[in-house]
Amino acid sequence: MLFNIFGGIFVSEEINKNVINLFSTSKKNKLTKDEQKQIKYYAGFSYVKVKKDSNGKKFRKDYLLKCAQGLHYMVTVMREVEGEVVLYSYDVPNEDLFKFMKSFEENTLDGTIIEINKYFPNEIV
Repeated sequence: MLFNIFGGIFVSEEINKNVINLFSTSKKNKLTKDEQKQIKYYAGFSYVKVKKDSNGKKFRKDYLLKCAQGLHYMVTVMREVEGEVVLYSYDVPNEDLFKFMKSFEENTLDGTIIEINKYFPNEIV
């Protein structure tokens, strides 16, 4: 997907790539002082705050919430079954993502999460 569309507001792959590059570079301790200021740490996790889209426009709460309602995740989980490694792909609606993750913590589900992809089920691939 070239762009993640949120009601006409684009969160470009470029922004995602820049954030990922910041995280990767920070792991190698090669960040400039300006880059170091962008990465924050809270509740055990690093994060970067993004205030505007790749076009310089502010994000709109109403559009983001509308898109979140239709958003799904395909969560791919690796398990070992009868001596073979197999992958399970789960369709997880956005509103159930935290419940899905908690099921691993509670041992309702087991395995190793390999990948998480977001998609809109009404879009044709």
